[in-house]
Amino acid sequence: MSAIAGILVTAMVTPALAVTGIAANNSIGMFENLPSYIKPDALAEKTNIYATKSDGSPVLLASVFEQNREEVGWDQISPFVKDAVIATEDPRFYTHGGVDIASTLRAAVGNAAGTSASGASTISMQYVRNILVQKAEAIQDPAERDAAYEEATRTSPDRKLKEIKLAIGLEKEFSKDDILLGYLNIAPFGGRVYGIQSAAQYYFGVNASDLTVAQAASLVATVNEPNGLRIDEAENIPDNQARRDKDVLPAMLKEHKITQAQYDEAIATPVTPNLVQPSTGCQTANPIAAGFFCDYVTHIVKNDPAFGADEETRWTNFKTGGYQIYTTLDFDLQNAAMSAMNNYVPKSYDFDLGASLVTVQPGTGKVLAMVQNKDFSDDPEVTATNAGASAINYGTDYEYGGSTGFQVGSTYKIFTLAEWLKTGHSLGDVINGNAGTLNLAQFQDSCTGGNGGTYSVKNDGGANPGNVTVMQATAQSVNLAFLRMAQKLDQCEIRKTAEAFGVHRADGGPLGENPADVLGTNEIAPLTMAAAFAAVANQGTYCSPIAIEKILDNQGNELPVPQSTCSQAVDPTIAAAMTTALQGVLAGGGTAGASNPNDGIPHFGKTGTTDSEKDTWFVGASTKLATAVWVGNVVGTVSIRNTSIAGNSGGNVRHYVWKQYMTDADGKYGGDAFPTASGTLVNGVQVQIPSLAGMTIDQAKAALTTAGFDFQDGGVIDSTQPANTVDSSSPTGTASKGSTITVYTSNGQLRTVPNLVGLSPDDAKKAITGAGIDASQIVIDGPSGGNAKVTSSNPAAGAPIRAGTDKLRVTTKAG
Repeated sequence: MSAIAGILVTAMVTPALAVTGIAANNSIGMFENLPSYIKPDALAEKTNIYATKSDGSPVLLASVFEQNREEVGWDQISPFVKDAVIATEDPRFYTHGGVDIASTLRAAVGNAAGTSASGASTISMQYVRNILVQKAEAIQDPAERDAAYEEATRTSPDRKLKEIKLAIGLEKEFSKDDILLGYLNIAPFGGRVYGIQSAAQYYFGVNASDLTVAQAASLVATVNEPNGLRIDEAENIPDNQARRDKDVLPAMLKEHKITQAQYDEAIATPVTPNLVQPSTGCQTANPIAAGFFCDYVTHIVKNDPAFGADEETRWTNFKTGGYQIYTTLDFDLQNAAMSAMNNYVPKSYDFDLGASLVTVQPGTGKVLAMVQNKDFSDDPEVTATNAGASAINYGTDYEYGGSTGFQVGSTYKIFTLAEWLKTGHSLGDVINGNAGTLNLAQFQDSCTGGNGGTYSVKNDGGANPGNVTVMQATAQSVNLAFLRMAQKLDQCEIRKTAEAFGVHRADGGPLGENPADVLGTNEIAPLTMAAAFAAVANQGTYCSPIAIEKILDNQGNELPVPQSTCSQAVDPTIAAAMTTALQGVLAGGGTAGASNPNDGIPHFGKTGTTDSEKDTWFVGASTKLATAVWVGNVVGTVSIRNTSIAGNSGGNVRHYVWKQYMTDADGKYGGDAFPTASGTLVNGVQVQIPSLAGMTIDQAKAALTTAGFDFQDGGVIDSTQPANTVDSSSPTGTASKGSTITVYTSNGQLRTVPNLVGLSPDDAKKAITGAGIDASQIVIDGPSGGNAKVTSSNPAAGAPIRAGTDKLRVTTKAG
């Protein structure tokens, strides 16, 4: 009772003290020592994430919130709401000083008699309590948060005393209208719905400004017991309507806030909710395929210090800060990507099939599209039972909600190509493309010192194309040609070139630089590969990917966002030569002819297929867009190439997705011709190949080295040259300086058939044995005596014949 008496004394004298400044006596000393000022924090509001439509206007992708609240201004709230709150909760709101003396006295007497709850809370006092609750809920430490919440909500005289003091202080700092507005924006309306605007939208599907008398009264009735009177639960509707009809509407009529006619109409209107479920989280993204991009954006916020000191703070700020996040996502491209993906890749299949498409804009780093063959859901119960749903983003790094990446296969060859051109080689250089066993000790690595042992490699499909130009090797993706190119380079520098293009492992580990890595054994995210190819299209300038263009806080202030950083990965002349070679990949003889839109827009690209066809890729670009498509195993090793996917050859699905999507994308963005590569980088410096026939292998090697060529021993072949001397080379004539010239050594097993026509059989035998062909190899067809003459031979004159084994048939005729 002493505490309650203190409240009464305080309530009666404080308004006067607040106005006159008269000194308090000891009877209210305890009260005067309580804190008197509370500052409303920024309200927890939902964060909205937007893409951009074709007309440049924003379109909402998703909203994320802990409290579904949208703060609104005074003129955005129906007068019926304001009148209902005042009439029901605090009729003397505009005349008291934060505490209603009469109500407080009645409540105190009732409490003393045990017949009434403590009650008597004015709107200002309720606002104070809601502010304290919000402050408690914002505390990161769970124990501290629970203690603060308990302190703010417990029913006790001392809590009421503090509430009164703070309410009086609040009224000194803010106008009545500001207090009422703050109360309506902060008040809970059941569940995760906070504030009158979100309540109006959720429960009735209208804005707060458009609420009718009946709707406003129903929502104000909810404030008394938010979770017990919320009308999204059918069992609560009768109680809500009872409070509306017995308390709220009569109070409004009594206080002359509505007319009798309005009262009668509202009473006759049943409480009928029109629920509009709020969108929360990336699983509700629109379109649903944008859920993975949305999740990528949330991870950017979690990871960037610009949004808070640590991840937990950043995530809390994100869910409560009321951010308006305008992303780089192009709504048109996103829909086109989703259409292409849905047409060719099912969400679930006989094995764990995955697919991803990511587009990056050259020159800006903007991520314009990001889809995969799954629906986004971060609900473990959903992903555990639905193979078509996932929370893992196949397109991004692990740190940003993605997987640990996928081996990229031959798409990685572009970095060996770049290093090849940087070091003075050309696209016209000739390389041996045949399968073989390589000596790992011949691969230079200035970082690790290199390796020993051997490495046996085959080309895709077991092909042995022989000597090919680098241009041909790129178009046909010849493994052995690129490995032999790498033998002439520094593996460490190839890795550094890849890194200059922004390439890194998706799991955060360092890139490998073993010879096998030339063929794409590093696990990398599609976003990373798309950005790297965008750099090639951007004349060698790499721009790091960005997904956010602008963020506004809940006051409309622009916040700092991560910026794309651009740097020169290779010289523009090198990039021009790369695009020249990579355009051949989409030409008729290239490995990606099926990807070519053939729409008049120039494109370049590179295919990639990993061991056992576990992963298949196509990454390509125009001057305007770079797009990576991956189709493969999420888990397991099923051959994509040998699998039919939705009626199509699995190995071609990547091409079909890329072609359909880029055809649509080209229609919006277009594309220009790529810069022309210099003749030197395309053809190299042409040099005459020395004549090597008859030389020893050492002499041939020295001659080629002196001429500026690389020597490669082609092995021993059947030849008419003396054993252990050079028979021939490939190529012959001229080749670009630095080309590999393959030299073949004679085994001395072939002889040249002399011209026997017109000779007698005896003279023919002498000529044959004189040419080194054994007499036992001669077969005479026809007469051998008299005046017989040779009319022909098989093989013919000048043709080779193996000594000691092949037969030489000599045809004779009598003269």
